[in-house]
Amino acid sequence: MTITIRDVAEKAGVSIATVSRVINNNYPVKDETRKKIEEAIEELGYVPNEIARSLILKSTSNVGIIVPGITNLFFPTIVEEINRVLVNKGFTMSLYSTQGDSMMEKLVIDSVISRNMDGIIAIDPSMENLDNNYFTNISKKVPTIIINGNTNKYDCNFISYDEEVGTREAFQYLLDLGHREISFVRGDRSLSYDLKEKLYRQFVIENNLKYENIISVGDGNSLQVVEKTERIFETILKAKNIGTAIFACNDLMAVGVINACNKFKIKVPDDISVIGFDNTLLSNITHPKITTIDLNTKKIAELAALELIDMIKGKYTIVEKNVYDSKLIIRESCSKRK
Repeated sequence: MTITIRDVAEKAGVSIATVSRVINNNYPVKDETRKKIEEAIEELGYVPNEIARSLILKSTSNVGIIVPGITNLFFPTIVEEINRVLVNKGFTMSLYSTQGDSMMEKLVIDSVISRNMDGIIAIDPSMENLDNNYFTNISKKVPTIIINGNTNKYDCNFISYDEEVGTREAFQYLLDLGHREISFVRGDRSLSYDLKEKLYRQFVIENNLKYENIISVGDGNSLQVVEKTERIFETILKAKNIGTAIFACNDLMAVGVINACNKFKIKVPDDISVIGFDNTLLSNITHPKITTIDLNTKKIAELAALELIDMIKGKYTIVEKNVYDSKLIIRESCSKRK
């Protein structure tokens, strides 16, 4: 038999309205009365009807989280922390993966809006939907925060990691180790990859390096990128035209590079140095452990969740951009050039 709010009211000896006030916490109730109602709820095992509750409060207490993929450990790490904060604040989340496709991204966000969710957090969204002002327009309809690399180009709320700081630090680290032939590995079109490539090209010019090698491995956010990077590098290594160090735009690509090197009996870091990006769990469990860039993801995720809740509660509506530095994490995959 389904337990109703009426059953709770009868058990506690109060009105249905008083029980509703305790459940929704929208009107003051005497501590003694609240305690009786809470005890009745626990004893009866009453679970409020969230659909009816959302209609009354005009809030679902649910947030849509949009990611390009879930096989790249970078995204689950952020999502896990967002979920922790949301749950502690009485919210739930619904997770959507777009597979990095801009049209699918629009479809899932339209679904979030149609379900009257209270807000949206989009992690590393497509450049297409940033450039065509889709996210700018969505932000005017529903509280929205975007998590990605630092940019001042778009009129949206951003919580960003300053990839420039960590990227420059990584290139300088390789140069200090004596590497002047550094290859750059990236995925398909994204704000993050484009920014890193721009910094790479600048670094080559600034340091008068004679070697420039940019390698694209396609979709950079799926688990398959490890295998794709490995295959591509098997071909490159056969041609023996790879330089002495490799900067990979994420840890998945770095693993693919290392796997290919292992097949050709090329030792990392003795024969070639490899740097990844994102400081995911993967970078710390490979052999060798990967030198990588940490993006302070937990702090960024926590701040994004807290700020979105403030937006939902109407505490502010102005566009804000918060940026946190990234940093180089030195492990085992780089060494001095011999």
